[in-house]
Amino acid sequence: MPAIEVRDMDATTEYFVGTCTHVNESEEADAYGKRPVRWLEEMHKKGLRVKVALIDEKPIGFLYAMPIEVCPWGPLGKDLLAVPCLFVLNEKKGNGAGSDLIAEAEKEAGRQGKKGLVTVGYYHDFWFMPARFFEKCGFSAVGKPREVTSEGEKEFLGKEVLLWKVWDPSAEPPKFLEPRYEFKSIPGKVVVDLFFNDFCGTSNAEAQRVREVVAEFGELVVLNEYCADDPAVLRQYQIPRGIYVNGVQIGWGYEAPKEGLRKAISQALGKA
Repeated sequence: MPAIEVRDMDATTEYFVGTCTHVNESEEADAYGKRPVRWLEEMHKKGLRVKVALIDEKPIGFLYAMPIEVCPWGPLGKDLLAVPCLFVLNEKKGNGAGSDLIAEAEKEAGRQGKKGLVTVGYYHDFWFMPARFFEKCGFSAVGKPREVTSEGEKEFLGKEVLLWKVWDPSAEPPKFLEPRYEFKSIPGKVVVDLFFNDFCGTSNAEAQRVREVVAEFGELVVLNEYCADDPAVLRQYQIPRGIYVNGVQIGWGYEAPKEGLRKAISQALGKA
């Protein structure tokens, strides 16, 4: 099995990280990949670290680790290092890269004097942050899992759970984000409320698509933007990512397609 090296993100791996591994896929991916890198570099002084796994100098996966107090993805808590995203290329899974990335995050938490690691894992057939993997790495559940439904609908997708790995018994259990969205209508207008964050490249791409589509409708549509990178905004609304059209959440499980956004806004205009 090829040897795996884990090191901090640098100039040779930032493109891989910023585009969420979508290397050389599209001009859009290249464009939206620059903003997260700038944010990640700026947040380094606040304790954020990006660990990249490589084989023969080629990146195959990465992990974000940051103090929970400044994590735009949640959860809420203190004195813990949050892991909002861990990803390994499908063709490289099973070779230990994920475990190696977690081990580096533990070392980083120790260097920063944190009491443990925390993440949000999922019990369903989906690639993102599988809870079973973190349990194999020594994480345990904080409280009970809760159900996850599709955005804007009632379709059951699975369960999510807060997971942590602590070595200091004085650590306080973190808490899930609890969305606090309240729609404020404007007579004669369609209101689009956009919640996004800069650390995720796909969230950046989605946010830009929303801006461009809203602009197509001119004064008929009002856009409100809420960036979860601001801890005060995250604590107030507790929504790291989401799109609401006249108070109704819409979503596709991936970056919102422009045609889908146009349809949702046009339907809202028709009802208005």
